[in-house]
Amino acid sequence: MNKWNFDENTVILPNGLKVITIKKDTQLSSIDIGVNIGALYENEEEKGLSHFIEHMLFKGTKTRDNETLNLELEALGGEYNAYTDYSATVYSITCLEEEIINAVELLSDMIISPSFNKHELEREIGVVLAEIRTSKDDIEDLSFKKTSEVAFTKSPLKNEIIGTEENIQSLKRKDLIKFYNKYYKPDNIVVSLLTSMEHSVALDIIKKYFGDFKGKAEMKPLALKEKNNKVVAQSFKRDMEQSTITYLFSLCDLERDDELPLKILNHKLGESANSILFRELREKRGLAYDVYTHLDLTKNIDTLNIFTAVSEESIDETIKVINKCIEDIKNEKIVFDESTLSLMKKVHKTAVVSTLEDGSDLCNYVMHQALAGEEVYEFIDDMKKLDNLNSKDIYAVARKLLNNPTIHILRPSKEEEFDEEDN
Repeated sequence: MNKWNFDENTVILPNGLKVITIKKDTQLSSIDIGVNIGALYENEEEKGLSHFIEHMLFKGTKTRDNETLNLELEALGGEYNAYTDYSATVYSITCLEEEIINAVELLSDMIISPSFNKHELEREIGVVLAEIRTSKDDIEDLSFKKTSEVAFTKSPLKNEIIGTEENIQSLKRKDLIKFYNKYYKPDNIVVSLLTSMEHSVALDIIKKYFGDFKGKAEMKPLALKEKNNKVVAQSFKRDMEQSTITYLFSLCDLERDDELPLKILNHKLGESANSILFRELREKRGLAYDVYTHLDLTKNIDTLNIFTAVSEESIDETIKVINKCIEDIKNEKIVFDESTLSLMKKVHKTAVVSTLEDGSDLCNYVMHQALAGEEVYEFIDDMKKLDNLNSKDIYAVARKLLNNPTIHILRPSKEEEFDEEDN
């Protein structure tokens, strides 16, 4: 087997459910169930529903109440989790292989037969409202949220995944059931199962618990791709010591061939411990304790963020330094020599190998590739292209994509929170 390859088998069941089984010599099994719905596809009235349904699936099924379900999940002795993002809602369990059949049965019950108990719903509204309010105290989360709000005019990326307090407070059981019935159907779901079992055995387990799952999902709204607004905006928040600066580039012009050089550029720009921005802002000037970039190449999202926190008097200088770093890359004043490229390629290969070696990560990666309609072995093409990547490719992608950012500054203030002003 090719060193970049792994043993997988993909089958679409008669009900439309896509099942990917991964055979790996391991004592730990993992299962990921991805529902192809997230905040990107919610209308104004539905904001927060994907995330809220994720919560409610842990609150009981038609055969298990809340306490019973969670005791049985705990009894697996492994890790169980769920999350909602803009593109999908994911439920996962990693456990000893001897427990994987129980794990599949529990997740199937949650996915196929949630009860949406009215009393649990009322309690969970309070929980999610607390989550929303708590997020306002997280300075980084708040900074990214405010940046997205000013970056986009129409795109759902301007909305929080968790929803708004107004929407959550007005939620009714019928709203959840209606949304669930639209999208929680087998043809809108991918199941990935990693185990040491033969593919046929693993597939039979999925068939047993998901084979009778019926129905067709409604067509999702088309995801709106919108170029970010070129603006410098600011907000104010009390009880802050430092100001934050957040950049956002929406990569609407991104093409498949741009992705690999962009990943390499992102690593050198702000993802590594010895990045360009880290060296300039912290090591050379002492302006910031930390600075980092975040690249999200999920289909229909495609954004790059830069984040740092500095003193009030250093804001203007910090923005000038960040802008100069970006321009110096575009103008090839920052040199990507063979040594630098070799290191960045090695880091990228290490990340791929890490995913292949970690069963839980591999299971999750495969599931997300399938949800996005991408090839499971896409990274193999990347490994081939990596050898031919050169500095010209990196400069070209910087010139193409790193233009006209949204810049948001969150400043300390004794005034009313979130008093905003656009410059």
